Amino acid sequence: MTLEAAAPVAPAPLDVKRISAISLDLDDTLWPVWPAIERAERVLHAWLVKEAPKTAELLVTPGILRELREATAKERSDLAHDLSALRRESIRTALRRAGEDPALADPAFDAFFAQRQRVELYDDALPALKWLSERYPLVAISNGNADIHLTGVGRWFRTAFNARAFGSGKPHAPIFRAAAASVGLLPRDVLHVGDDAALDVVGALNAGMQAAWLVRDERPWEHDSRPQLIVPNLHALCVALEAG
Repeated sequence: MTLEAAAPVAPAPLDVKRISAISLDLDDTLWPVWPAIERAERVLHAWLVKEAPKTAELLVTPGILRELREATAKERSDLAHDLSALRRESIRTALRRAGEDPALADPAFDAFFAQRQRVELYDDALPALKWLSERYPLVAISNGNADIHLTGVGRWFRTAFNARAFGSGKPHAPIFRAAAASVGLLPRDVLHVGDDAALDVVGALNAGMQAAWLVRDERPWEHDSRPQLIVPNLHALCVALEAG
């Protein structure tokens, strides 16, 4: 990986010498999430057309899927941290509303989930993961239901944390602290990198980590606390770390 690009502007001092590990968000950090979700939803609909045609017809109605998701999330607040369970239960609700077997929710979700893992990484992701993993232990922290092994990036990570398995997610401090502890470190020794200003950056800062905001488009920073680094891509992150 060539590191000739100029280092990005750092709005607050980044203490590179303090960094002994890096935690990374997954969706919209290593790959764009919506193409994967949209493809998985098309596969789910095709599965329903074959196995539960009344439900498939119901879900064609504009807005109905969002309505079902919102209703499920409201009724099952205990599943707020578990996107897989929420989606499975929204499918089950749709099956019931259409008068079809709610037990089909499990295989229907399986069809969705398999496709959801078929992500297309940003061009800078694999070179950066290789470069970073040769220098730091990497830990994944995600609120989503992507699996590092099924998506093909598992080889670069020491371990991974997601909100479903952990029981709570970002921006709450426990998942960040657990990620640091998993590689034998305190949060202050870890740099967290992610695209979401509130969930990733503010969450990591509040947990005691340094934070890098990965912003691939033009968005203003709208929070009081500020990241130690703002980068437009993962290549720039590597440049900044190399320069430090």
